[in-house]
Amino acid sequence: MDSRIAHFVRKEFRQLFHDPRMLAIALVAPALQLIILGYVASTDIKHVKTVIFDENRSAYSRNYLESLANSGYFDLDYYVDSDKKIAWMIDSDQADVGLHIPYDFSRRILRGETTQVQADIDGSNSSFATIVQGYLTQIDFAASQNYLQQRLSRAGLLSNAPPPLDLRLRIWYNPDLKSINFMVPSIFAQLLLIISMMLTASSIVKEKEKGTMEMLAVTPLKPFELIMGKMLPYAILSMIDVALVFLIARFWFQVPMRGSILLLFGLSAIFILSGLGLGLLVSAFSRTERQASMTNNIVTAPMFMLSGFTFPIANMPWAIQLLTYLMPTRYFLEIVRNLFLKGVGMHYLWVQTWPLLVLGVALIMLSVARFRKSLE
Repeated sequence: MDSRIAHFVRKEFRQLFHDPRMLAIALVAPALQLIILGYVASTDIKHVKTVIFDENRSAYSRNYLESLANSGYFDLDYYVDSDKKIAWMIDSDQADVGLHIPYDFSRRILRGETTQVQADIDGSNSSFATIVQGYLTQIDFAASQNYLQQRLSRAGLLSNAPPPLDLRLRIWYNPDLKSINFMVPSIFAQLLLIISMMLTASSIVKEKEKGTMEMLAVTPLKPFELIMGKMLPYAILSMIDVALVFLIARFWFQVPMRGSILLLFGLSAIFILSGLGLGLLVSAFSRTERQASMTNNIVTAPMFMLSGFTFPIANMPWAIQLLTYLMPTRYFLEIVRNLFLKGVGMHYLWVQTWPLLVLGVALIMLSVARFRKSLE
């Protein structure tokens, strides 16, 4: 490495180690954020507060309620004696779900008739309501099958003949359907972009605020050397973040890593190019840290929303889908998930890698040109 660049990089590291706040943001914040967000972002819902109005109070109704409790999703904490009290408990947020078992529940089952169970779900959070509805439908279907088997057995119609249909389900890559296995690699990608972008922008804007950027511009350092000296330390720190976040994902959250760790680090380095380029671009348009922070938020918010992290890209309008091709997060998200869960190699990841590389190089070239102009 050129001695002037190496000297400048050492100066940047010394400056960084003398700033505990920045060092904490660079190394501690990503680890803490992944731990907190890894738990928060899980879509598995358990311990749903449930209020019961059981008019029947028979062995059948108790068995039905036990199937709910044994699922682990529902906490049957409240028992009331009217529908009005169910409505009041849902209105007052003391319960999320209310179940009303009618007085003739067991009699209708014994007669072979259809019996109705009223389930009221708090739909103010549509995602929560949809997931709870799915849980109830599964449990209700299993209970119906059980009652049907009992009815056929009593009628002497149950035979040992195999069922006409035997669906064999195999769920690949995430057999337990743990949402954390899906969410943590996604958070990994988002954090990496935010940290690499924010550190670069903050470092350069801080020099501007102190007035030392003008001093650097009149030194023998060429603009290219100045830019390289500014970017290299944060590229190295970002790679340390990759290692930290990977270790937390693998050993704290127990997310399986089926792909190549070396490939993960290599492709992360390509992704970091985009973060550094965006950080440099933000710094070229910002004069204060506050401006840089606001610009960072403006840039990262759409990248987060349009990456496929929370909303499927296929469900977006076609114009927005075209826009997502300009988001580096779109490609890296696919890469990280495929490496962690599917364990695929470069042969399959090339489709996402080349646009990511093109975007990273383009962002670096654009930001360097803009940064050179700002120095002049």
